[in-house]
Amino acid sequence: MSIANSVGKGTRKCGTILLDAITFFVFLFLDLLDAILCVVYKFLDEFFEGKASPCYCVKKGEQSADCADGERDLSETLYGRKNVFREMGFLGFARKREYRKKRDGFGGGGRLVNRWSDCGCESCVSWMKNGCQKLHVVVKELPQVETDDSRGESAENVIFLHGFLSSSSLWTATVFKNLFEPVKGQYRLFAVDLLGFGRSPKPSDSMYTLNDHVEMIEKSVISPYRLNSFRLVAHSMGCIVAVALAAKYSKFVKSVTLVAPVYFPSAKDGSTLMALETLAGKRLWPPLAFGQSVMSWYEHVGRFFCFLCCRNHRMWERLLKLLTQRRELDFMTVDLTRHTHHSAWHSMHNVICGGVKFMDDYLEILNRSTVKVCIIHGDQDPIVPLDCSVNIKMKFPYVELNIIQNADHGTVILGRKKDFTENLERIWASSQM
Repeated sequence: MSIANSVGKGTRKCGTILLDAITFFVFLFLDLLDAILCVVYKFLDEFFEGKASPCYCVKKGEQSADCADGERDLSETLYGRKNVFREMGFLGFARKREYRKKRDGFGGGGRLVNRWSDCGCESCVSWMKNGCQKLHVVVKELPQVETDDSRGESAENVIFLHGFLSSSSLWTATVFKNLFEPVKGQYRLFAVDLLGFGRSPKPSDSMYTLNDHVEMIEKSVISPYRLNSFRLVAHSMGCIVAVALAAKYSKFVKSVTLVAPVYFPSAKDGSTLMALETLAGKRLWPPLAFGQSVMSWYEHVGRFFCFLCCRNHRMWERLLKLLTQRRELDFMTVDLTRHTHHSAWHSMHNVICGGVKFMDDYLEILNRSTVKVCIIHGDQDPIVPLDCSVNIKMKFPYVELNIIQNADHGTVILGRKKDFTENLERIWASSQM
């Protein structure tokens, strides 16, 4: 028996060593490929656009003073991702990032120009042609039409924010369709496509910082609809945006419901890199984890895959419809390509990784303002660990934590649409003011 156990342990140890060796060489190759693609994109950008797009291959201390001053809101992970060949100065063609001063319109800019590597189909660039500078918002009004004078006062307002690589369809396909009939007359619902996702604008010179996302929600929902009070419901990346928005409007927010929020304790000391390592560490298995690693660590490799998938999304959608014999694809499949590399890359780093360092301060503001905060998290979530929500509960006991058994990052909502909606209704009813 002991011999069998020893053999088993030895086999597992050899397997672990082999996997570690393969992982090392795979990511070493990706380091090299990213450095090469940096040079390739430099020449392609100059050829198609007349100017090379800046990248983060340059060390943070090497950018200009104006750039450094303008990029204080950017995540450490943009420059802190280690690459063996970049550290060696391999090829040495990194483009220094020029800081563009913030203009009226979009957060961080508003250049209405499509990059050659982004999709130019009608649905993807319609916001440019219309000169639209507001987010796409799906509004579910009350059954009874109200006058302009009473808008925002006679009903409860609820703003829904989706997660990474998603859209407002997450909420319109779930909560909007499952609200209990008597409840529909009490709430006006706003499902938002965050900046850079879905049908919302995707400006090529926005840095997609946390503040940019908050300002666009203010401009697209709170101000035009004159919301003097509202509730927030958010999933994944949207939770960070929701907490930031709630902290800014703590006197007007009635409740905040966070589904699978990203959070790390001791957030101000290197938490951005901790978030990157935890959420998208360099792993080969499972395949989803490997994909997250590649798209989060390698700026130019990620742009290449976005060029293949997002720029050619119509071709892939037609192919999938043909293979599945379906007239319409699931919204989750469509949403995966409804972004640009620039918008997804910067939202990943500046919101998901960079935003966690502000979470403690924002949650403390909500605590002092006695805003009801509820968290819903699946115990089988492989993307955002359950520990994130548990750590919030430990540091902020006032937060209500609801752990859903046998639910992961998506099925915590999609696998229990009616139950999830009923849970929201109970939360809203319990926090009436």
